Amino acid sequence: MSDIVSANWNYPTPIWFGASRINDISLAIKELKMNNPLIVTDPQFLENVHLKKILLNLDNLKLNYSVFSNIKGNPTGKNITDGVETYIKNNSDGVIAIGGGSSLDAGKTIAFMSNQKKNIWFFEDIGDNWTKAILDKMPKVIAIPTTAGTGSETGRASLIVDEETHTKKIIFHPTMLPDLVILDPELTLTLPAHLTAATGMDALAHCLEAYCANGFHPMADGIAIEGIKNIKDYLITAFKEPDNIEARSKMLVSSSMGSTAFQKGLGAIHSLSHPINGVNDVHHGLSNAIFMPYVISYNRFAIEKRIILLSSYLELEDQTFEGFLSWILELRKELSIPHTLKELNKEFDFDMLSQMALMDPSTSGNPIKLNLDDMKKLYKNSYEGTI
Repeated sequence: MSDIVSANWNYPTPIWFGASRINDISLAIKELKMNNPLIVTDPQFLENVHLKKILLNLDNLKLNYSVFSNIKGNPTGKNITDGVETYIKNNSDGVIAIGGGSSLDAGKTIAFMSNQKKNIWFFEDIGDNWTKAILDKMPKVIAIPTTAGTGSETGRASLIVDEETHTKKIIFHPTMLPDLVILDPELTLTLPAHLTAATGMDALAHCLEAYCANGFHPMADGIAIEGIKNIKDYLITAFKEPDNIEARSKMLVSSSMGSTAFQKGLGAIHSLSHPINGVNDVHHGLSNAIFMPYVISYNRFAIEKRIILLSSYLELEDQTFEGFLSWILELRKELSIPHTLKELNKEFDFDMLSQMALMDPSTSGNPIKLNLDDMKKLYKNSYEGTI
């Protein structure tokens, strides 16, 4: 597997990386002193061989545990409420979240909300509400991603859908950062090609928007640039050669790097995506991939110098803004990503979606200030294919 072996890191949280590190789950449980964890995963993962292996390890430890899997692809407030009820009913003392972004987001939020008196929406990432959380005896969380895209395992927030408004809201608190992460690339080997593509483009969107976002955060910039380089070098390989453990390893690490980097901020790729994820139930990574070139082009005036520097580090053949945009378009084509929203064959209410996108917290990080007309134009461009 080239020079990739295994390693333990402590940034931004303890991370155990390497092939077969899932076998260390018992050590992780002991380290965090869990005696009765709640396993949070999605329904599709229940029969997965890796989950069965984890549960066998727990059985061998003679450990009490329960499983909660009532989670949608875009987890809802009710999913979290149901999970908290399960956690309390079973006297759980920690959470092991395993799966894609939906499972990790749900697991982190269930652990956080199990300790709170206020409604989940009180902790939307607005103002200083996060400072009013109850922090006594906060449950520990082990996060084990099985996809390489969302990076939720190194994030301090979760995306949860408010069913009443169909709005995807960011629930935030610093303690939502998992206490321990296991990054085992072997868990991603069975990821279907279309999800490898969508989640990989999600990781790219995180790194790219963090790099271009407003604000001063050189550490985030450095992480983002290296994440983009990994994705350029390995995403196509992971897509075409699903058993290539080196490519899977690089993509899994890049996913964690993306969510670490976007502490700096995101932008319009995400604020356009969140409404159609909540309203139209479009996969988040897929929507990010579709919107990416249109937003890059729209932001050109503010980001061109940074993009040229990035193109040089990526060693693109054409190290110009146009060359970078061409690379993005060709990458999407090789990954069979639709070029337009129209190809999704869904009905979109762009007036409503534009209002939601403008109010999305990600909008504030965009390199140029956006108004309602900008949002409508970006949706229209993405639907018609106008770059």
